[in-house]
Amino acid sequence: MSASDSEANRFSARAARYAKVGANVGGVAARMAGARLLGRKGEDVTSAAALAQALGGLKGPIMKVAQLLATVPDLLPPEYAAELQKLQSEAPPMGAAFVKRRMAAELGPQWQSRFGQFSLRPAAAASLGQVHRAESLDGTALACKLQYPDMQSAVEADLKQLELAFALHRRISSVIDTREIGKEIGDRVREELDYTREAKHAALYADVLKGIETVRVPVVYPDLSTKRLLTQGWLEGEKILTFTDGPLEVRNRLAHAMFQAWWHPFSSAAVIHGDPHLGNYTVFSEGGEPKGHEPMGINLLDYGCIRIFHPRFVGGVVDLYKGLLHGDEARIVHAYESWGFRNLTRELVDILNIWARFIYGPLLEDRVRTVADGVKPGEYGRRQAFEVHRALKERGPVTVPREFVFMDRAAVGLGAVFLHLRSELNYHRLFEAQIDRFSLDDLAARQHAALEKAGLPQPA
Repeated sequence: MSASDSEANRFSARAARYAKVGANVGGVAARMAGARLLGRKGEDVTSAAALAQALGGLKGPIMKVAQLLATVPDLLPPEYAAELQKLQSEAPPMGAAFVKRRMAAELGPQWQSRFGQFSLRPAAAASLGQVHRAESLDGTALACKLQYPDMQSAVEADLKQLELAFALHRRISSVIDTREIGKEIGDRVREELDYTREAKHAALYADVLKGIETVRVPVVYPDLSTKRLLTQGWLEGEKILTFTDGPLEVRNRLAHAMFQAWWHPFSSAAVIHGDPHLGNYTVFSEGGEPKGHEPMGINLLDYGCIRIFHPRFVGGVVDLYKGLLHGDEARIVHAYESWGFRNLTRELVDILNIWARFIYGPLLEDRVRTVADGVKPGEYGRRQAFEVHRALKERGPVTVPREFVFMDRAAVGLGAVFLHLRSELNYHRLFEAQIDRFSLDDLAARQHAALEKAGLPQPA
């Protein structure tokens, strides 16, 4: 524990967290298990709402883990998945007295004198912190993300419980080895605690997306930021779901902007925005309500969950795409091996290809199309995941490389956004433009320069 950091990982705070999680969740979990064991379907909805309320009140990584679990097909009953997914945008906020204490701890007792205005009521609340609207002394609109107290201790306590849950899962089902998945979630959640690092992530994205006018990245204000307070420029925008019934031209433009926001950083710097829920995007437009002609695009928000890959991972993505496109089995196998899959058999490759053909499906067809016809956004990918899981029960087990946790999550989340928008694009040509004249050496050089400029470490 750091002597100068009163909120560093502390045993007393971890112990309190263990007790609080057990008290809040234990009763609901027992009720859920009993209802399912006895087949009492009528209790699912009320139990699900109670579980969401318990987790939302806890804050911290246990809620973020709940959000992740809600996206895994068939892991939870539909009622529970629906309630837990709400936690992404409907987490209970903390009060004004809490905010004043937290701001004083970060910027000193005279913190209010450093702002022209500061709203004590949060504009948004999430798992690790909440966002407040403010103004700088010169009147610039600001967004201040303030971390909840004792999050470092809560993270370590909750990750230990996640580790125990994964160990139990491995004893029950040996289809997928979850050890690497647990490590990946742990590393990313720990990174999300460091708002200094998140500020560097935002700088990285501002640099990588420079020249992409349809995607905007907020400016960071270092003099009003700390490890647990991140102050950025406020980007005005409307919720993306506001446009789901708009003209097709508008919906397609927004989908194109989303494609650029996700695939351009990946293909040019081997980095992805790994938190794809709809609360992290808003729509900007100049000239009032978008009608398809004035400047418009996507505000890309929240840079806590950023995944930086080694360039060879991107090389594997391109190899698998080319292998599937041209029926080149050797290139497909090489792609899986470059990602870290071991002991591949023909049967196992065929199983992995079920998921690969789903993810790459829109990219392989040179035509204007939707991402998936007749599929609801919340069900995107579930049927294919069922098929893979069932096949692995017969042919597994398999250890999934850790890079896939947020890569898959982001890809499915992006597809769900396209489904919400009901966009119709030629995804094949959009992707081909991103990987035109792809070179691993060029990618490595670009990534090295971009990470060095942002002050971020190079990938191992």
